[in-house]
Amino acid sequence: MGVTARVLAVDAGNSKTDVAVVAGDGNVLATARGGGFRPPAVGVRQAVDTLAETVGRAFAAAGVDSVDHVSACLANADLPVEEEQLAAALHARAWGATVVVRNDTFAILRAGVEEPRGVAVVCGAGINCVGMRPDGRIARFPAIGRLSGDWGGGWGLAEEAVWHAARAEDGRGGPTALARTLPAHFGLGSMYALIEALHLQHIEDARRHELTPVLFATAADGDPVARALVDRLADEVVVMAVVALTRLDLLDEEAPVLLGGGVLAARHPQLDDRIRELLAERAPKAVPRVVTARPVLGSALLGLDHEGAPAWAHARVREFYEGV
Repeated sequence: MGVTARVLAVDAGNSKTDVAVVAGDGNVLATARGGGFRPPAVGVRQAVDTLAETVGRAFAAAGVDSVDHVSACLANADLPVEEEQLAAALHARAWGATVVVRNDTFAILRAGVEEPRGVAVVCGAGINCVGMRPDGRIARFPAIGRLSGDWGGGWGLAEEAVWHAARAEDGRGGPTALARTLPAHFGLGSMYALIEALHLQHIEDARRHELTPVLFATAADGDPVARALVDRLADEVVVMAVVALTRLDLLDEEAPVLLGGGVLAARHPQLDDRIRELLAERAPKAVPRVVTARPVLGSALLGLDHEGAPAWAHARVREFYEGV
């Protein structure tokens, strides 16, 4: 082969990985999709081995064996020290002359803005928020769960819903329709039966995320407990956004606040309306917008930023992904 392309863009999430080989003019030479990227579960070496298979397919399709720069936005790169460790592991593969690893939330932010300026809050399995300015300043949170002060995300919402439903059924808490709707989702007649099934793993842990849409449906039907949980999530989203805007000195000027991840992209009316209401109160100049573009677009744009590519190259790669 022997040809060198400009950027290898990587968006590696817990469930799937997207990669793209992008020329300096923004032309997407090849793409590939692979499995999830889970260093905490399988170790860094095996996680990168899995990524290597996907990269290999993209390189082969593009007819290249290396790039100038690797722009990798990776799940589980939650702390700067983890980004450094993963960058070293990717650099050792000799895919590119330079490597920058960021948390995958940065990909969603960059995919949603024309320049690297603004804040993104992502709520999928967990919750995270990052912000950036063109001068290189960033705002971020550790985002590693309750240990770092987080509340929310699909898994957290499911856990809270089960907690309230369990207490409603046995009398320790007030009534909520969740005590009926949660077990009914799995064809069970009581919270006791659901708790037993989850504890004994008759229902796989991975299926707990199915309870989050049930929570939103129960809230939409008017249940006060479910509605309170949705409102609390809206407050968490807005708190993170306002803190990030403040750290970046963007609170008093018009700035985008991007909302991404499965929970926010679903645009549940109560959640969506409450987020916008609270932002209007606490950050009146913020411009909220849901991001639906593939996050690998953001990785590619960050790579072109690094390489100093012209604006029309950025527009070309954006046109490719927005047309997919």
